[in-house]
Amino acid sequence: MQFEICTVNIQSAIAAERAGGHRIELCVALDIGGLTPSHGLIRAAVHQLNIPVNVLIRPREGHFHYSDYELDIMLDDIRFCREAGVHGVVVGALTADRQLDLPKMEAMKKMAGDIEIVCHRAFDFTAAPSTALEHLVSLGFHRVLSSGQAASAYEGRFTLQRLVQQAAGRISIMPGAGITAQNIRSVAETTGAQEFHFTGKKRIKGDVAIPGLEGDYWASDEEEIRRIVAQLD
Repeated sequence: MQFEICTVNIQSAIAAERAGGHRIELCVALDIGGLTPSHGLIRAAVHQLNIPVNVLIRPREGHFHYSDYELDIMLDDIRFCREAGVHGVVVGALTADRQLDLPKMEAMKKMAGDIEIVCHRAFDFTAAPSTALEHLVSLGFHRVLSSGQAASAYEGRFTLQRLVQQAAGRISIMPGAGITAQNIRSVAETTGAQEFHFTGKKRIKGDVAIPGLEGDYWASDEEEIRRIVAQLD
């Protein structure tokens, strides 16, 4: 089993490695589904960790139908990540009618070169996931992060089971979203997946509250990650 921990700052990344994570997905702005982290944070994670660092490439919140200007931003971020020594990038782009935007996905795959490339949960918004999966296989993607098109991987576990069977080892299906120590065993047994994505996060309280400026922030909880990993380890 492989455990990928979604981390949003350097202390979380370090905690994820200590707790037994096999890889991290690095992002920021978890409350809005995650955005691309700063270049400084990316460099720090690559230099501090001994486990692989994958980086989320998402230029803004909201839908995944991107303009050509936004594609240029994502390609530039992918270029930086490749040059910074990351293990892989996590991407996704859709058309207005909820199909994978294949030209944009192909452009991002080309820019990634020989580093790993993963499709993020834009996949869960596709109108025909089985078709989208075959496209990702054809494009040479390594992995798909998915909740089975449901609010959580537990709720979508039967769809994930079908995707794992369809993938048949050609691409990895990685359940993610709402995975906890209480449900990861059920998700694993139902889906047959070998990789799992979760945050194990906790809310850190700020000492000072300023109107319009949030003092609290999310961080990975090392003990919670250990509890989740222990269910399958």
